[in-house]
Amino acid sequence: MAHLTRIFSLIFSLVKSNIVGERIKKARKTAKPPITQSQLTARLQVDGIKIDRPIISRIEHGTRAVYDYELVAIAKALKVKVGWLVGEKE
Repeated sequence: MAHLTRIFSLIFSLVKSNIVGERIKKARKTAKPPITQSQLTARLQVDGIKIDRPIISRIEHGTRAVYDYELVAIAKALKVKVGWLVGEKE
């Protein structure tokens, strides 16, 4: 049974739940100065978005979906366009 649990866990980890995670991470790292996950969390909480640092990590790894209102707030906090986060050309 434990073997099956590990297999399902591996399969689940390979399935992406969002397309914006890599861009969020890129925007954080290339900001001047770079923004940590904790700093992004703080910026979001100021706007009333309750996302903690582990959730930011899961979003960046593509294992947590992102609600539309979260996406708008993340774009604002990172000073990038929503369109860029969803894959539009830079």
